[in-house]
Amino acid sequence: MLLTQQDREKALILKLARRLGRNRTALIPILQAVQEELGFVSEFAMQYTADLMGISASEVLGVATFFHFINKKPKGKFIIRLSRDMSSMMKGAKAVAHQLENDLGIRFGHTTPDGMFTLEWTSCIGMNYQAPAMMVNNEVFSNLTPPKVHRIIEDCRQEFNTRRPTVGNVGETYANTLNYTNHEVNSGLTRAVTMSPAEVIAELTLSGLRGRGGAGFPTGIKWKLAAAAKGETKYVICNADEGEPGTFKDRIILGKYANMVFEGMTVAAYAIGARAGVVYLRWEYTHLRPHLEAVLESRRKANLLGDDILGKEGFSFDIHIHMGAGAYVCGEETALIESLEGRRGEPRNRPPYPAERGFLNQPTVVNNVETLATLSCILSRGAKWFASMGTERSKGFKLFSVSGDCSRPGVYELPWGITVDQLLETVDAKGAKAVQIGGYTGHLVPARQFDRRLAYEDLGIGGSIIVYGPDRDMLEVAENYLEFFVEESCGQCTTCRVGNQKLLEGIRLLQRGKCSNRYLDDLISLSETVKLASKCGLGQASPNVMIALNAHFKDEILARPVQGAL
Repeated sequence: MLLTQQDREKALILKLARRLGRNRTALIPILQAVQEELGFVSEFAMQYTADLMGISASEVLGVATFFHFINKKPKGKFIIRLSRDMSSMMKGAKAVAHQLENDLGIRFGHTTPDGMFTLEWTSCIGMNYQAPAMMVNNEVFSNLTPPKVHRIIEDCRQEFNTRRPTVGNVGETYANTLNYTNHEVNSGLTRAVTMSPAEVIAELTLSGLRGRGGAGFPTGIKWKLAAAAKGETKYVICNADEGEPGTFKDRIILGKYANMVFEGMTVAAYAIGARAGVVYLRWEYTHLRPHLEAVLESRRKANLLGDDILGKEGFSFDIHIHMGAGAYVCGEETALIESLEGRRGEPRNRPPYPAERGFLNQPTVVNNVETLATLSCILSRGAKWFASMGTERSKGFKLFSVSGDCSRPGVYELPWGITVDQLLETVDAKGAKAVQIGGYTGHLVPARQFDRRLAYEDLGIGGSIIVYGPDRDMLEVAENYLEFFVEESCGQCTTCRVGNQKLLEGIRLLQRGKCSNRYLDDLISLSETVKLASKCGLGQASPNVMIALNAHFKDEILARPVQGAL
């Protein structure tokens, strides 16, 4: 008897449920596995998965429609996603896009009639230093030119019936991560297990290390809260959802120093009493997963994971990798936890904080990739060594992802407290008119303020640096930012969902020379409302670019001739 398509889907989902479980936490992995096998997730697959888990089909649909990389309809065998972050646009992404459309005979958002190619834009894929870049399925291609993308498409056509393309050309970046390079792997963990958990936390607190992911919360305090919290099972989560446009340092760390990240997670587990760890890896970094799995397996064989780690009786801890599904907002720790639990990645109300009640309502520490790698160095060399660098309020060193109009893009390890001018000299960026510090949600700093410092007490902690040269159109920059925020807003807050749309409309009016000074004042007032009334960091920071344009580039943005005027 011939099996129908629905029969095949049922058999596949049953097999997946036996392997992954029927708990809600398995929902997104099951949907991803169905898509990997069948190319998309049908309405029937959603309904059948919902029945197995005892939840409504509308909940499964709500999750599937929230994430960018869960396909609800069939797409091409080769899905081409061209990055549209500002660094890519500055380096020629528009010309590459035109070549793709010409070669494929379709516009962005469409699939070729033969079902071979789908062409889409996507946000930053962590390749800003080799822009423009794109993904073909899970393969990454960088330093693109129109002739190069033509060859890639021809290679896909030739390989279509045999295998996926394996001609990805991701190269190395300049990275002066001296402290990471000189770290003796596992020396921090080896030292930690000779101390009590309380002593480990005290050492980290003394160092002054603050989270490198965005909020800058003191790491030692976070761990102390989690250690004191009551719970049956405690968790350590590595936030590897590096979605801030212009940031690629975590991708470099995971590729070069994965052992340090896992070492840091294991130290955290020892300090707070956790037995389970999760790496939440952004979907765009799928190509890193085989490498990370291999490192984890080698650590298990070396008794650096598993039971009685390094001979420490009762110290048991292991790590698994959970793939994200494409949502910028999941970089926020509570949205990330919602996603891990099989829900839409919408930020939670706080308190309670994750250290008290996080993943599965248990005490949870969420640290980002750089934080975990750095604390491995601290436990190895001591808190005083780390605190001797930087400034009084900003201890230690920081990794910065630098891209845009500079001669030496890459990852730079620098002490806190250097000025923007000093950084620009280091990366050979002459004549810059502005620098974006901390990604799209950070500070747009004009040339007259290049004496400001990269430190918590001044420009904050963001690791993304985008340099804008003297000829860059700042309204084009702002439009790119706001298009990103409109696309990535989770929609919970009306101010964010609707307010960012209105700000984008205002930018486009300014581009056409049709925005009055009075209307610009209204846009600034709206910006302040969006910042004040939004629930999470996206809405609280998305208007920053509008406010910065008004403060620093008002003459430039109001000087546009009316389009169509003589």
